Amino acid sequence: MRLGAPVFGVDKKDPEAWALAHRKLGYGAAYCPVNADADESTCRAYADAARRQNVVIAEVGAWSNPISPDTEQARKAVEYCIGQLQLAERIGAHCCVNIAGSRNPEHWDGPHPENLLPATFDLIVQTVRQIIDAVKPKRTSYSLETMPWIFPHSADSYLQLIKAIDRKACMVHLDPVNIVNCPERMYDTTSLLRECFEKLGPWMLSCHAKDIRYTNSLTLHLEETLPGTGVLDYRTFLTLAEKCNPEMPIMLEHLSKPEEFAAAAKHVRQVADELKIRCI
Repeated sequence: MRLGAPVFGVDKKDPEAWALAHRKLGYGAAYCPVNADADESTCRAYADAARRQNVVIAEVGAWSNPISPDTEQARKAVEYCIGQLQLAERIGAHCCVNIAGSRNPEHWDGPHPENLLPATFDLIVQTVRQIIDAVKPKRTSYSLETMPWIFPHSADSYLQLIKAIDRKACMVHLDPVNIVNCPERMYDTTSLLRECFEKLGPWMLSCHAKDIRYTNSLTLHLEETLPGTGVLDYRTFLTLAEKCNPEMPIMLEHLSKPEEFAAAAKHVRQVADELKIRCI
């Protein structure tokens, strides 16, 4: 598998330095280093530098709310997603990733009573088709990240979306921690992971790696935490990811310091070593 994370203290205007920084940290995957305004030559320079260092560009982020109840905000978000998907196509990223969005008027990624309505499911299908059809990517895909309170919030809802969207360029990005949203999943992440890879494996392009823990606070309280300090079954996670794709990008995220990313990477590598999984 290919472990990846943000890198710090490197001149991101220098493709060679950027790619070499990943290799020095033992990362075989990277987040896209440029924005949609990057021209073809810039994208080619980064793609070539990554290739020379045996680093894949795993994902381009398109974090926005294309299903916002604010029609102007939704329009701008769709345009942004189209631009980011075009960037992913130019630079050769595995996928362009966004969440579906939210009907919450104040928080683009927040909960809302309308998020799980059939009409919202249909709206997600419509917007994803619009984004993909505007770009018609040939070597990348548009992927929705799993979330706790909006589609796709389970393996089954993800499958339903894939079938409804009906586009070859709609593929899967799995963040298993984001769908640990109830005691049943919290107590048995092993079964959750097995279900996700069994049902979604044929479409899966990349994964996010973090962890989740619960506290004694009432009512149910779950919080994201550093890999290895929560309940996610990393042995099953890495085993199934490697079986799905021996070079699956496993991307660390949501940490603020280099030391935290180093600790997270150490845990992932230790588990991979125990399982005799090649981690580059």
